[in-house]
Amino acid sequence: MNILAIDPGSTSTKVGVLYEGRTLKANLEHPREEIDRFVRIGDQFAFRLECIDRYLEREGLAAVAFDAVVGRGGLLRPVEGGVYLVNEALAHDLSVGVSGEHAANLGGILARSVAQRSGAPAFVVDPPVLDELWPVARVSGLAGINRRSMFHALNQKAAARDVAQELGRPYQELNLIVVHMGGGITAGAHCKGRVVDVNNGLNGDGPLAPERTGGLPVVGVLELLERGVYTIPELKALVARKGGIYSYLGTVDLREVESRMAAGDAEAALIFEAMAYQIAKEVGGLAAALDGAVDGIVLTGGLARSQSLVAALSAKVRFIAPLFLRPGEFELEALIGGALRVLTRLEEARVYPGREA
Repeated sequence: MNILAIDPGSTSTKVGVLYEGRTLKANLEHPREEIDRFVRIGDQFAFRLECIDRYLEREGLAAVAFDAVVGRGGLLRPVEGGVYLVNEALAHDLSVGVSGEHAANLGGILARSVAQRSGAPAFVVDPPVLDELWPVARVSGLAGINRRSMFHALNQKAAARDVAQELGRPYQELNLIVVHMGGGITAGAHCKGRVVDVNNGLNGDGPLAPERTGGLPVVGVLELLERGVYTIPELKALVARKGGIYSYLGTVDLREVESRMAAGDAEAALIFEAMAYQIAKEVGGLAAALDGAVDGIVLTGGLARSQSLVAALSAKVRFIAPLFLRPGEFELEALIGGALRVLTRLEEARVYPGREA
């Protein structure tokens, strides 16, 4: 099988190619000045497609007839986990940003464009709006506002499946708590193959992270608005991109924070400890949600490379279940794996229902 995987990020497009049994990976970086000239994320389509085409040309893959092209799922309407065929409804919802603007929205659109050249199917896998929440997990505390499932679904599911393989048991038989730790942090309760509870790391829920505030005292936020300190758009930007560690220390680089701690910076040490403390509380809450029946706790994402953070978390949560480390991201592998499962008929592609859902 020859498969092309496309994973757009804010300033890069990751590309993976399964070709004649070997896998090639590349990170196509886009200078900030290039990206900033586009008003909307959707306007970047032609630019990113050209970058992908140039990469395929350089690697001698321009003439390859791919069996499938798979893109990172974007902010669609809420769906269950799985592999989805990129149909008209899915492409439309990505184009208009039906659930918000994000670089990932380009994944399925780019995949479809490239796939059409070979007459191949295009897919997306486990999009970030994956919604398998228990009804009780949707209740927020205020009628009219429901908790929403929006998280690092692709990498969480990939890490969970990898740990299940290590344990020699099907993912669908395990209870795992998976914590993705990057610029944002999401922790999900994976109950028998379904993510039944998870914090919305993008919209102000869960632990503080390098870029994101996590949950905030509501009255305190309202008072900021009341005093005119921030506008609503400014606050939304703070919650998603300029909160968390950045708001306290002016950096999103955990390595810099750790260097400051080593030099005796007390504030850096406090904020680092607070992040670990809040992540551990999130894990503990999910353990309670699973009635204490937890087969393992999986730490993944870029911050899982930090020995200091892993040690701090281990000290607080290892009494719950064994700890498994999957540092980094496995999104390209997860995309290719999802397409392979469909092409080899181990899994059936789902049809995105769109507006009629």
